[in-house]
Amino acid sequence: MNKFIWPLRIYYEDTDAGGVVYYANYLKFMERARTEWLRHLNIEQIQLRQHHHLIFVVRHVTIDYLKAAIFDDQLQLITTITRLGKASLTMTQTIVRQDDLLCAATVKIACVNLPNFRPQPFPKDIFEKFESIITTTI
Repeated sequence: MNKFIWPLRIYYEDTDAGGVVYYANYLKFMERARTEWLRHLNIEQIQLRQHHHLIFVVRHVTIDYLKAAIFDDQLQLITTITRLGKASLTMTQTIVRQDDLLCAATVKIACVNLPNFRPQPFPKDIFEKFESIITTTI
C-alpha cells in the first residue's frame, strides 16, 4: 500500500515562544516518519550503509505550512511515493490533525554511495520493494 501513516504527538519541546510547533520541527517529524516507513518495509539504513556503502539523502524539499499545530495535538504524518527513479524517489508527506491539513511537503530522496556521495541506483531488492508499493495502488 502506497500510504504509510505514522502517529505523532506534539510535546512542549516542539513548540516555540508562541506555543505553536516551531517550523523546522516539521522537517524533523518528516525525517522520523521516513525512517519508520523504511523500517516498516524492512529496510534498515545501518545495513544499507554497512553492506552496500549507500545512504539516502534529501536532495530537495518544498514545504507549505497551512495551519498551526500546538502542544498536545495528536497528528498523523502520511508518506506516499509519487515518483520512483533508479537512484531517487519523490514522495509527498502531509501532516494532518483529524481532517485538517496542517503541512504538506514534496521530498526528493537520492541514493548515494560512500565516500564520494555520488548517485547510485538503489539495490535491486530495495528498488523492487519501492516499485511494488507504487504498482499495488495503481
